[in-house]
Amino acid sequence: MTQKNGNAKGGGKGRRKPPPTRRSGGGGGRPPSRQNRGKTGAIDGKPKKASREGLGGAQVEGIHAVREVLLAGRRRVHEILLSTDRSEAPDLEDIRMLAEQYSVPVRELGRTKLTAEARTTAHQGVIAHASTLRETDIEELYEPVGDTPPFLLACDGITDPGNLGALLRTAECAGVTGVLLPRHRAVHVTPAVTKTAAGAIEHLRFAIVGGLPTALADATARGALVIGLDMGGDVSIHDLPPVDRPVVLVLGAEGRGLGRLARERCEVVASIPMSGAVESLNVSVAGALAIYEVVRRRG
Repeated sequence: MTQKNGNAKGGGKGRRKPPPTRRSGGGGGRPPSRQNRGKTGAIDGKPKKASREGLGGAQVEGIHAVREVLLAGRRRVHEILLSTDRSEAPDLEDIRMLAEQYSVPVRELGRTKLTAEARTTAHQGVIAHASTLRETDIEELYEPVGDTPPFLLACDGITDPGNLGALLRTAECAGVTGVLLPRHRAVHVTPAVTKTAAGAIEHLRFAIVGGLPTALADATARGALVIGLDMGGDVSIHDLPPVDRPVVLVLGAEGRGLGRLARERCEVVASIPMSGAVESLNVSVAGALAIYEVVRRRG
């Protein structure tokens, strides 16, 4: 249920003395541009290799995302960077007021300097530096949330920040209670993910797992219904078994879909009926349909 995404590498020949450091750009299929390169040497939320070891989320960009990190109060916000040009974004004044209310330092920068600090192409005039998101122990994710059985979203190697951010926004709105992210070969919470999620990451719980197939086998052992979503599924998403127990919905990577081992760990593999000429849906769209189908069936 996905479509392929491309990556492009940035860089080029520089001065002989000293030689420049060359880094990979990309993320979401966009070619890197010099004016959007921040101090980290990354574009559109594509993190440096070392930052993939943790969950991330330390740099928050965009009005909705910054407002939510302040209002949620789940983690410390160290500093707010605010554009001096607020004529086209009156909401930035609201950010300033919230920062003052929560005693968060505000530093004003011209748009050029602010853009140099940014890791996305649309920071909307505001950036927050916060503590990283706290990982949740996987045991906690299987604890009941009120009267509703847990509903977890498992991402099998999703690498596009825009897709993951859109999925997280949908997941939070639909009442998903936890998210499983693979430790390796998958995007975590980069600034681009944070921007697209528009504050949803502040209300979701995340667990990073060393191997997703092992985590899915563990979910089955705990009595969860593990549903894989794939265009080659055995049943329609509208013909799922009862979902009145814990559910883990597994979404495959862009292009390849579910990995073989992850698919083997699913109790049922479902597909979304397609009637048009295009053979697949973007993973964030397919995931949204499947998430809300589970919600609908739970009544």
